[in-house]
Amino acid sequence: MMIARLFVGFSLMALCVVIHAVGVTAALRWLRQRVAGMGSFWPAIRLLVGVAIWVVLLHLVEIAAWAVLYTSNGAIADLPSALYFSAVTYTTTGYGDIVLPPPWRLDGGMEALTGILLCGWSTGFFFAVVSRFHDANGRS
Repeated sequence: MMIARLFVGFSLMALCVVIHAVGVTAALRWLRQRVAGMGSFWPAIRLLVGVAIWVVLLHLVEIAAWAVLYTSNGAIADLPSALYFSAVTYTTTGYGDIVLPPPWRLDGGMEALTGILLCGWSTGFFFAVVSRFHDANGRS
């Protein structure tokens, strides 16, 4: 049973990594066309806000994937509760007001590890965007 739970957790982690990789790659392609030569303050701020929104949307899709897993297998009764649980687990907030049944608790831990990994990736990506913006515009 534990091997099956690990398989499910790793499968969802892989799906989330694919979602993130596709989203970050799409953002990089979009950014390459916009960063070079962007010299004024407000366009740069709009670009950074857009990147932040995009990254949060990626995380929300990944959170929703975990929530669908929980509801489709009966671990959590309804989608709004599963989305809430998934969001506080993925972000490692962990309020504890909703908990998974014992056979599913390993999946909750896998989701938290996935969230840590992908939030770190997003932080690195955002830093890279700011660095590229500064490099493209001759700033340090």
